[in-house]
Amino acid sequence: MEIKSKIGNRIKELREVKQMSQKDLAYASDLDRSYIASVENGQRNISIVNIEKIAVALGVSLKEFFGNDKFDNDSTSS
Repeated sequence: MEIKSKIGNRIKELREVKQMSQKDLAYASDLDRSYIASVENGQRNISIVNIEKIAVALGVSLKEFFGNDKFDNDSTSS
């Protein structure tokens, strides 16, 4: 799985745990809902700045965001 999909899946996973809609997350992170959707679908290259905005909106640190076995170096391609 490529890194864009891994990040998108992680955002969706954390968002669903917090019981937030894409619209809620977009508002809380000051990003557009369609941008959130395209990131979650692995269609966008997301900047680290926007990852931080999303992590803050989800109430997790960057360490918690990336501290997941899904980010192991097994097959990270672009």
